[in-house]
Amino acid sequence: MNFEVDFLPVGEGSGDAIVIRYGDENPGYYLHVVDGGRTDTAETIINHINKFYSGYHINHMVLSHADDDHATGLVGVMEKMEVKHLWMNRPWLYASEILEHFHGNFTLQGLIDDIKERHQYLVELERLANEKGTVIHEAFQGSKIGEFTVLAPTRERYINSIPDFGKTPTRYTTEAAQDKRTGIIRSVVEAAKKWLEEKWDVETLAENAVTSASNESCVVQYGLLNGKGVLLTADVGPIGLAEAADYGAQLGLVRPEFVQVPHHGSRHNVTPSVLDAWLGPKQPQETKIGTAFCSVGSNKDDYPRGQVKNAFMRRGFLVYCTRTKWISHYSGPGHPNAVAITAEAFANEVEGL
Repeated sequence: MNFEVDFLPVGEGSGDAIVIRYGDENPGYYLHVVDGGRTDTAETIINHINKFYSGYHINHMVLSHADDDHATGLVGVMEKMEVKHLWMNRPWLYASEILEHFHGNFTLQGLIDDIKERHQYLVELERLANEKGTVIHEAFQGSKIGEFTVLAPTRERYINSIPDFGKTPTRYTTEAAQDKRTGIIRSVVEAAKKWLEEKWDVETLAENAVTSASNESCVVQYGLLNGKGVLLTADVGPIGLAEAADYGAQLGLVRPEFVQVPHHGSRHNVTPSVLDAWLGPKQPQETKIGTAFCSVGSNKDDYPRGQVKNAFMRRGFLVYCTRTKWISHYSGPGHPNAVAITAEAFANEVEGL
């Protein structure tokens, strides 16, 4: 099976836009699009497909989570291209299961309307899909999306996290104080890191990293393409990555050779233990095991964070970033600018070790 995993630039800011093709001349190739960046990124995706995959339709389009820097660009793609299957989790569908968290502040329909109002781009994606005959699917643990399997989130954890999303009404809860304490602890840990020096055998990445509920709701996908494991993480954090690793172990999945660096290389999304679970333990310097791609905005010079990039490289995964260009990981003919990794390139990429 030939394949290309293309990470496209998203301009300034953040976001993901990934186009994957896999298959063979017989029985055929499939296009799998994951996230669409912001509105302007739609044209980038469409132009890329028209240039390299003219005449193709999109078999599967996956929205990892509801943040606008992943979702809004997909609206323009849906408008202009044929999409057979759309995979996205729509939080308002589970309003009846979370209504109790708002203690009578909403009727069921009122909560549905409120959540929809906060996610108008998802409502528009839903409308376009229904108008064009695209089949919409939930994307929960165990779902099969072409050659990919969803490893996280579970349906239960996703629904339980909805009241804590940034784009849902404020829940009636006593947990706000705990959230504040967590923020204070994080600040102390981050300040302490400034006094530590990163070395090959000294890792300062924290074990208690915390990210948002929305990020932890991300769809984590794993595909086995031409015998090579491909892990797509979007903006997921340690909770989702650990959940995905546990489920992957149940399925007996082989360790991935290609990994997406979560959340543009933020240090709030990975921990040493979760990286060990997915990538394996730290390796001798210049060991090459796999490849990691990171979607980074053109104006985000401080991403990926050095601690995160170093942590991947300690485990034998060299990190490549988009910024102003698109990058490709492939098996088969690939594209003219496809990635080539050498020991010299690896050594030159190590930051401060």
